[in-house]
Amino acid sequence: MKQLLEFLGFVALLQGTGGLVYELTGKLGWGVTQRWSALDGYEIYAGIALIVLALALFAAAESRKSG
Repeated sequence: MKQLLEFLGFVALLQGTGGLVYELTGKLGWGVTQRWSALDGYEIYAGIALIVLALALFAAAESRKSG
């Protein structure tokens, strides 16, 4: 379970930072926040939310016992 939480946290962190980099620089347009039309106009907020989610997943993974 700990590895699953860490993996999901890594994916969320990757997508969140990718979305923020794209919105701020116009480069690296591969993030999920650019693909969903429901997020039009809210890409920066979605990127920040994904980063916060990643931090919460990492914290949850750390609170789990390894095993």
